[in-house]
Amino acid sequence: MKKLLLLLLLFSSQAVYADTQIDFNNGIYHIILDKKKAAKGIDFVTVEDLETNKRIHQVTGATLTINAGFFDPNNKKTISYVNSKTTGDLDPLFNEALILNPQLRNNLDKILNRTEFRVLDCGAKKTFDIVSHDSPLPDGCLLLTSAQGGPMIYPYLRLEEEAFIIKDKDGNIVRESASVLHKTARTLIGLKDGIVHIFIITNENPMTMYEARELVKEYKLDKAMAFDGGSSTSLNYLNKINVISTENNGNDTGRRLKSFMIYKGK
Repeated sequence: MKKLLLLLLLFSSQAVYADTQIDFNNGIYHIILDKKKAAKGIDFVTVEDLETNKRIHQVTGATLTINAGFFDPNNKKTISYVNSKTTGDLDPLFNEALILNPQLRNNLDKILNRTEFRVLDCGAKKTFDIVSHDSPLPDGCLLLTSAQGGPMIYPYLRLEEEAFIIKDKDGNIVRESASVLHKTARTLIGLKDGIVHIFIITNENPMTMYEARELVKEYKLDKAMAFDGGSSTSLNYLNKINVISTENNGNDTGRRLKSFMIYKGK
């Protein structure tokens, strides 16, 4: 059985470190990134094998690091598209365990088109968006980096549309992914007036995806989505905050993951 081990080197209900605002309330971290620095400072990075969030945070020299896309821990291949500025891109079409899975074959198009977070260069400005993977880029914009996760949470909760729940012909749920209907830790990212908001929902206050939707709605976000969660939920901020996921084996370095969002605020 897996659990979330929360190590707090610094506790504060509200704090501002340099240009990053971090609130910790009722088991939830709410992080607001600097609007001007975020577009240049965000990158999604990947690893060939698997690695911990803490290790990636250290080797990249990031200000902030969180877990990103879904992956198969058995074959160590991605389930999510990731486009990186600095490391290799990830393509789930090369994951044979996903593509050849007979249980998923009829819903593969939905899985491959799950929601992603994008950083865009639109000439006069750099901006962000949260859209389905197949959504075209706006005219005059280039994709700088992106990571797919899902589901879209707000303004629409897209559980069936992204095959996080699959129903039979009678409307009964026959498959659930990412524990979307159960309370667990979550990693969420959203936008409000062009500003990036991140929520790390720890096991102190685990949520279903419906409850996660209500959370971002309370903050009046324009758009929001989930990254991988549960035992993958991870956060490192400078050397001050360390939220890690681990198994009950005495290992406190965290679960080994496939992709990460790093932010360099300098």
